[in-house]
Amino acid sequence: MRVGLGTGSTMAYALEALGRRVREEGLSFSGVATSMATEQAARRLGLPLVTLAEADRLDMAMDGADEIDPQWCLIKGGGGAHTREKIVAAQADRFVVLVDESKVVRRLGSAFPVPVEVVPLAVHPVTEALRRLGASVTKLRTDEGGTPVHTDQDFHILDALFEGGIENPEALGRAIKNIPGVLDHGIFAGYTTDVLVGDEEGGVRTLARST
Repeated sequence: MRVGLGTGSTMAYALEALGRRVREEGLSFSGVATSMATEQAARRLGLPLVTLAEADRLDMAMDGADEIDPQWCLIKGGGGAHTREKIVAAQADRFVVLVDESKVVRRLGSAFPVPVEVVPLAVHPVTEALRRLGASVTKLRTDEGGTPVHTDQDFHILDALFEGGIENPEALGRAIKNIPGVLDHGIFAGYTTDVLVGDEEGGVRTLARST
């Protein structure tokens, strides 16, 4: 299989599990990493990697999420890799989302901001545009020293919080994408095909989609 490998704390566990299966069971697949961090972890674990161009279409991509609503819309990008994650998800026949119970919400954006990847030059005008779209707080993401975070594409990230949640994630996603200076954002609508939810006891359930 050709498998997209997501980024973040949940995917770190998935990569470790895949590494064990490669070593102990001879599991064979080709992985496409969604970030430099995932690429480094995959190589450390002995997971075989190819580029997206070499893989072409993917049989499956797997990734975590910061929030997921009953219609399987997501907010992703806590780790800053949402643009590459979305590109890989769009090339996959199946997009499997791995979350714990705390990530399942009734309304998207209830507590987690929408990450927006932006050209450094455009931080101010994009901030103003996000406010006009209803963002109550928009902050430039920085590291512990106060330096602006750079993505793998060398862009900045604005975290836009929409107080009360997002009524129409797909429409808001389109509106944000149309702002000049925006590369992409962390709203994923229409990509997910399967959702697995883990609990503190180690159990796993399949999340049904509401219509």
